[in-house]
Amino acid sequence: MKKLYVGNLPYTATGDDLNQLFSQIGVVLSAVIINDKFTGRSKGFGFIEMEDDAKAEEAIKKFNEYDMEGRKLVVNEARPQEKREFGGGDRNRSFGGDRRGGSDSRGGYGGGNRRFGGDR
Repeated sequence: MKKLYVGNLPYTATGDDLNQLFSQIGVVLSAVIINDKFTGRSKGFGFIEMEDDAKAEEAIKKFNEYDMEGRKLVVNEARPQEKREFGGGDRNRSFGGDRRGGSDSRGGYGGGNRRFGGDR
């Protein structure tokens, strides 16, 4: 089984359209168009899973730069999905020293003997 990336799709293309096209070469296990999660509109790319690796390679050769509704398709082997990090990295990371204020006894963040409003 081999997964293929299909890019530069017409925005009107459906998973059925992809299935029908790639079925000319071999057995298609799945055909998915990726849609924007907010608008629901096609993002112009999708993925095909083909049963036979040799047929998938044949499909890449036949359909890369294939004209579909005036657009030249980009077809290649799909790369594994990269792990995404949300919120800027490690949530367990420490951002500074000891909250108690280190080795002195003034309390957290240098508090303790703070005076407000001048000398008394």
